[in-house]
Amino acid sequence: MSHEAHGGPHGDRDSVLADEVEGYLLAHVHHDQARREAESLCARMPWLTGAQAEDLTRHYVHVRIGLSRQMLLDVAERAGRLRQEYEERYADLRRDLLKRHAACACAVLACAGGVSTLACLLAR
Repeated sequence: MSHEAHGGPHGDRDSVLADEVEGYLLAHVHHDQARREAESLCARMPWLTGAQAEDLTRHYVHVRIGLSRQMLLDVAERAGRLRQEYEERYADLRRDLLKRHAACACAVLACAGGVSTLACLLAR
């Protein structure tokens, strides 16, 4: 991000800190949700001992957090690829538009030159 977008050189540092805090909070929410899901699962298995339920909960949370992390990484990677594709397409469209405008300007100048030459010839 540019320095101007955040009001100076400290803006980038503030933005990074805000992103880290947001990431921490998001991870905490995912962890809490995974723990609640694991506890709900264990509640449906009344035959588990306390140690077994805690072990199952720990394992479930570990697997669930890994899946969430992988999903978020996949989404971020896909977003990066899409951004690159859109930026390339946008650059292509701008280049094509510039070519068309240049061709139209050349055509207009050629027509103006032709009309001017024709007018000079007819005036003699």
